[in-house]
Amino acid sequence: MRKLALFDLDNTLIPFDSDHAFGQFVAQLGWVDAEEHRRLNEAFYRQYKAGTLDLDAYLRFALQPLAGRDPAELAAAHAAFMRDVVRPQMLPAAQELVDRHKQAGDLCCIVTATNTFVTRPIAEAFGVPHLIGVELERDAKGRYTGRWVGTPSFREGKIVRTEQWLESLGLHWADFDQIWFYSDSINDRPLLERATHPVVVHPDPLLAAVAREKGWPTLQLST
Repeated sequence: MRKLALFDLDNTLIPFDSDHAFGQFVAQLGWVDAEEHRRLNEAFYRQYKAGTLDLDAYLRFALQPLAGRDPAELAAAHAAFMRDVVRPQMLPAAQELVDRHKQAGDLCCIVTATNTFVTRPIAEAFGVPHLIGVELERDAKGRYTGRWVGTPSFREGKIVRTEQWLESLGLHWADFDQIWFYSDSINDRPLLERATHPVVVHPDPLLAAVAREKGWPTLQLST
């Protein structure tokens, strides 16, 4: 029996939003006007939680601090972000969930609407071999431009990107007897409905209502 295990990241495997948290972090680093950046970061996060996010506007905002920066500077900043913000909050129960799927031989992938610069080291920390996130454009010198490429992995885009990833492996949805997807967010309803085993993880109020209506199980990874 072939099984696929897909995991949302923010507020699912980790008990916070890594995109929002990195926005706070760059303000602390002095890469942006701290007051204005925090104001917009909070406003976009409220939109996200309400299911009304203007994705293009948010990506332009969130990616601007990365644009043109030396890769070594970015790597050092992200290492500090992992040390100070991410690792202290990683949930043992989330790691156990990932490990159970891996030990069962399931194909495992994190599917997140956050960009891969922020999330790849987090996926590596969990030992998840595959990551789908917003892919960022680079210039000829390898520096981020502040733009993104391809379909953002957000809402229905998560289905598109997951299908593209499966196709790159020579696979399709129909090749799996069971498809698990774990998420907290109403924005992930399209992919939850595609899964044979949708599981909501400390869901937002909108997703909790859908889960009750559809009888989807609820999982708590944080206490």
